Amino acid sequence: MSSLRILSGGAAQGLVQQLRGHFYNETGRAIEGSFGAVGVMRDKLLAGEPCDVLILTQALIEELTVAGRVQPGSARALGVVRTGVAVKTGEPQPKVDTPDALKAALLAAQGIYFPDPVRATAGIHFMDVLKRLGIAQQVAGALRPHPNGATAMKEMAAASEPGLIGCTQVTEILYTPGVQLVAVLPKAFELATVYTAAVASKAEQPQAARLLIDMLAAPDAAPLRRAGGFE
Repeated sequence: MSSLRILSGGAAQGLVQQLRGHFYNETGRAIEGSFGAVGVMRDKLLAGEPCDVLILTQALIEELTVAGRVQPGSARALGVVRTGVAVKTGEPQPKVDTPDALKAALLAAQGIYFPDPVRATAGIHFMDVLKRLGIAQQVAGALRPHPNGATAMKEMAAASEPGLIGCTQVTEILYTPGVQLVAVLPKAFELATVYTAAVASKAEQPQAARLLIDMLAAPDAAPLRRAGGFE
Protein backbone atom coordinates (compact mmCIF):
# COMPACT_ATOMS: atom_id res chain seq x y z
CA MET A 1 0.00 0.00 0.00
CA SER A 2 1.40 3.38 -0.98
CA SER A 3 2.49 5.87 1.66
CA LEU A 4 0.76 9.13 2.46
CA ARG A 5 2.88 12.05 1.28
CA ILE A 6 3.19 15.11 3.49
CA LEU A 7 4.82 18.53 3.20
CA SER A 8 4.91 20.24 6.56
CA GLY A 9 6.40 23.10 8.47
CA GLY A 10 8.86 21.89 11.07
CA ALA A 11 6.58 23.06 13.85
CA ALA A 12 4.28 20.07 13.28
CA GLN A 13 6.93 17.38 12.93
CA GLY A 14 6.76 16.18 16.52
CA LEU A 15 2.97 16.00 16.48
CA VAL A 16 2.94 13.96 13.27
CA GLN A 17 5.58 11.62 14.69
CA GLN A 18 3.38 11.00 17.72
CA LEU A 19 0.50 9.87 15.51
CA ARG A 20 2.42 7.84 12.89
CA GLY A 21 1.75 4.54 14.60
CA HIS A 22 -1.95 5.22 15.11
CA PHE A 23 -2.35 6.26 11.48
CA TYR A 24 -0.55 3.12 10.26
CA ASN A 25 -2.74 0.89 12.43
CA GLU A 26 -5.86 2.55 11.01
CA THR A 27 -4.84 2.61 7.35
CA GLY A 28 -1.85 0.34 6.78
CA ARG A 29 -0.06 3.36 5.31
CA ALA A 30 3.21 4.91 6.36
CA ILE A 31 3.70 8.68 6.31
CA GLU A 32 6.49 10.01 4.11
CA GLY A 33 7.55 13.47 3.12
CA SER A 34 9.40 16.54 4.27
CA PHE A 35 9.42 18.83 7.29
CA GLY A 36 11.13 22.18 7.23
CA ALA A 37 10.83 25.90 6.63
CA VAL A 38 7.30 26.65 5.43
CA GLY A 39 8.60 28.63 2.46
CA VAL A 40 10.64 25.64 1.34
CA MET A 41 7.62 23.34 1.68
CA ARG A 42 5.49 25.72 -0.39
CA ASP A 43 8.19 25.81 -3.06
CA LYS A 44 8.37 22.01 -3.16
CA LEU A 45 4.62 21.84 -3.74
CA LEU A 46 4.73 24.48 -6.47
CA ALA A 47 7.63 22.63 -8.12
CA GLY A 48 5.42 19.55 -8.43
CA GLU A 49 6.51 17.35 -5.54
CA PRO A 50 3.77 14.75 -4.83
CA CYS A 51 1.74 15.72 -1.78
CA ASP A 52 -1.43 14.55 -0.05
CA VAL A 53 -1.33 16.64 3.15
CA LEU A 54 0.04 20.14 3.69
CA ILE A 55 0.72 21.58 7.15
CA LEU A 56 1.76 25.20 6.85
CA THR A 57 0.93 28.57 8.33
CA GLN A 58 -2.70 29.60 7.98
CA ALA A 59 -1.64 32.46 5.71
CA LEU A 60 0.16 30.12 3.30
CA ILE A 61 -2.72 27.62 3.25
CA GLU A 62 -5.10 30.45 2.37
CA GLU A 63 -2.73 31.65 -0.35
CA LEU A 64 -2.44 28.14 -1.83
CA THR A 65 -6.20 27.65 -1.68
CA VAL A 66 -6.71 30.78 -3.77
CA ALA A 67 -4.04 29.48 -6.18
CA GLY A 68 -5.93 26.20 -6.58
CA ARG A 69 -3.28 24.09 -4.82
CA VAL A 70 -5.43 23.17 -1.79
CA GLN A 71 -8.85 21.52 -1.79
CA PRO A 72 -11.37 24.17 -0.67
CA GLY A 73 -12.98 23.38 2.66
CA SER A 74 -10.32 20.85 3.69
CA ALA A 75 -8.29 23.12 6.00
CA ARG A 76 -8.27 22.46 9.76
CA ALA A 77 -6.39 24.65 12.25
CA LEU A 78 -4.11 22.72 14.61
CA GLY A 79 -3.37 25.58 16.99
CA VAL A 80 -1.14 28.53 17.72
CA VAL A 81 2.61 28.05 17.97
CA ARG A 82 4.73 30.69 19.70
CA THR A 83 8.40 31.42 19.18
CA GLY A 84 10.73 30.89 22.11
CA VAL A 85 14.29 30.99 23.38
CA ALA A 86 16.27 27.84 24.20
CA VAL A 87 19.56 26.80 25.74
CA LYS A 88 21.29 23.46 25.97
CA THR A 89 19.91 21.20 28.69
CA GLY A 90 21.67 21.85 31.98
CA GLU A 91 23.07 25.25 30.97
CA PRO A 92 22.16 28.37 32.95
CA GLN A 93 18.93 29.95 31.74
CA PRO A 94 19.31 33.66 30.99
CA LYS A 95 16.56 36.17 31.61
CA VAL A 96 14.75 36.96 28.35
CA ASP A 97 11.43 38.31 29.65
CA THR A 98 12.03 41.92 28.56
CA PRO A 99 13.62 43.43 25.44
CA ASP A 100 16.63 44.59 27.48
CA ALA A 101 17.08 41.16 29.05
CA LEU A 102 16.82 39.44 25.67
CA LYS A 103 19.32 41.89 24.20
CA ALA A 104 21.82 41.18 26.99
CA ALA A 105 21.39 37.41 26.61
CA LEU A 106 21.96 37.54 22.86
CA LEU A 107 25.01 39.79 23.17
CA ALA A 108 26.51 37.40 25.72
CA ALA A 109 25.92 34.26 23.63
CA GLN A 110 28.86 32.46 22.04
CA GLY A 111 26.59 31.14 19.31
CA ILE A 112 23.01 31.89 18.27
CA TYR A 113 21.11 29.04 16.58
CA PHE A 114 17.97 29.77 14.55
CA PRO A 115 16.16 28.69 11.36
CA ASP A 116 16.47 29.96 7.78
CA PRO A 117 16.24 33.78 7.89
CA VAL A 118 14.73 33.91 4.40
CA ARG A 119 12.13 31.11 4.21
CA ALA A 120 11.36 30.02 7.80
CA THR A 121 8.68 31.92 9.72
CA ALA A 122 10.65 32.02 12.97
CA GLY A 123 13.95 32.78 11.22
CA ILE A 124 12.53 35.76 9.34
CA HIS A 125 11.00 37.05 12.57
CA PHE A 126 14.19 36.53 14.59
CA MET A 127 16.25 38.61 12.16
CA ASP A 128 13.66 41.37 12.53
CA VAL A 129 13.98 41.13 16.32
CA LEU A 130 17.76 41.57 16.07
CA LYS A 131 17.27 44.68 13.93
CA ARG A 132 14.68 46.10 16.30
CA LEU A 133 17.02 45.50 19.23
CA GLY A 134 19.77 47.30 17.31
CA ILE A 135 22.27 44.44 17.61
CA ALA A 136 22.15 42.74 14.19
CA GLN A 137 25.70 43.85 13.34
CA GLN A 138 27.09 43.17 16.81
CA VAL A 139 25.96 39.54 16.88
CA ALA A 140 26.56 38.77 13.19
CA GLY A 141 29.65 36.69 13.97
CA ALA A 142 27.72 34.52 16.44
CA LEU A 143 24.79 33.70 14.16
CA ARG A 144 24.34 30.01 13.30
CA PRO A 145 21.43 29.75 10.82
CA HIS A 146 20.14 26.32 9.75
CA PRO A 147 17.58 25.17 7.15
CA ASN A 148 14.84 24.83 9.79
CA GLY A 149 14.27 25.14 13.52
CA ALA A 150 14.48 21.41 14.23
CA THR A 151 17.92 21.22 12.62
CA ALA A 152 19.04 24.36 14.43
CA MET A 153 18.06 22.86 17.80
CA LYS A 154 19.63 19.49 17.00
CA GLU A 155 22.89 21.17 16.03
CA MET A 156 22.87 23.33 19.16
CA ALA A 157 22.32 20.24 21.30
CA ALA A 158 25.30 18.54 19.63
CA ALA A 159 27.64 21.54 19.88
CA SER A 160 30.39 21.31 22.49
CA GLU A 161 30.91 25.00 23.26
CA PRO A 162 29.10 26.57 26.23
CA GLY A 163 27.07 29.76 26.25
CA LEU A 164 24.85 28.97 23.28
CA ILE A 165 21.33 30.27 22.75
CA GLY A 166 18.64 29.39 20.24
CA CYS A 167 15.45 30.92 18.94
CA THR A 168 12.76 29.05 17.04
CA GLN A 169 9.20 27.86 17.41
CA VAL A 170 8.38 26.32 20.77
CA THR A 171 7.29 23.02 19.19
CA GLU A 172 10.76 22.47 17.71
CA ILE A 173 12.41 23.18 21.06
CA LEU A 174 10.16 20.86 23.06
CA TYR A 175 10.65 17.91 20.70
CA THR A 176 14.46 18.15 20.54
CA PRO A 177 16.47 16.18 23.13
CA GLY A 178 19.35 18.12 24.62
CA VAL A 179 17.77 21.57 24.57
CA GLN A 180 15.31 23.22 26.92
CA LEU A 181 12.83 26.03 26.56
CA VAL A 182 13.73 29.15 28.56
CA ALA A 183 10.64 31.21 27.69
CA VAL A 184 8.69 32.60 24.79
CA LEU A 185 9.88 35.89 23.30
CA PRO A 186 8.96 39.05 25.24
CA LYS A 187 5.52 40.45 24.47
CA ALA A 188 6.98 43.25 22.36
CA PHE A 189 8.52 40.67 20.01
CA GLU A 190 5.88 37.97 20.24
CA LEU A 191 5.31 35.73 17.24
CA ALA A 192 2.23 33.52 17.44
CA THR A 193 1.58 31.54 14.27
CA VAL A 194 -1.53 29.51 13.47
CA TYR A 195 -0.64 26.21 11.80
CA THR A 196 -3.21 24.62 9.53
CA ALA A 197 -3.47 21.23 7.83
CA ALA A 198 -5.17 20.79 4.47
CA VAL A 199 -5.56 18.34 1.58
CA ALA A 200 -3.52 19.14 -1.52
CA SER A 201 -5.62 19.61 -4.65
CA LYS A 202 -3.58 16.94 -6.48
CA ALA A 203 -3.64 14.47 -3.57
CA GLU A 204 -3.49 10.86 -4.76
CA GLN A 205 -5.01 9.69 -1.47
CA PRO A 206 -7.49 12.37 -0.43
CA GLN A 207 -9.50 10.07 1.87
CA ALA A 208 -6.42 9.00 3.83
CA ALA A 209 -5.27 12.62 3.88
CA ARG A 210 -8.54 13.72 5.47
CA LEU A 211 -8.23 10.93 8.04
CA LEU A 212 -4.76 12.09 9.11
CA ILE A 213 -5.97 15.68 9.38
CA ASP A 214 -8.91 14.52 11.50
CA MET A 215 -6.46 12.69 13.80
CA LEU A 216 -4.19 15.72 14.11
CA ALA A 217 -7.07 18.10 14.87
CA ALA A 218 -9.21 15.75 16.97
CA PRO A 219 -10.19 16.63 20.56
CA ASP A 220 -8.53 13.37 21.64
CA ALA A 221 -5.21 14.68 20.32
CA ALA A 222 -5.45 17.94 22.30
CA PRO A 223 -3.08 16.70 25.06
CA LEU A 224 -0.50 15.77 22.41
CA ARG A 225 -0.84 19.17 20.76
CA ARG A 226 -0.47 20.99 24.10
CA ALA A 227 2.50 18.86 25.16
CA GLY A 228 4.17 19.66 21.86
CA GLY A 229 3.72 23.42 22.10
CA PHE A 230 0.45 24.01 20.24
CA GLU A 231 -2.03 26.27 22.02
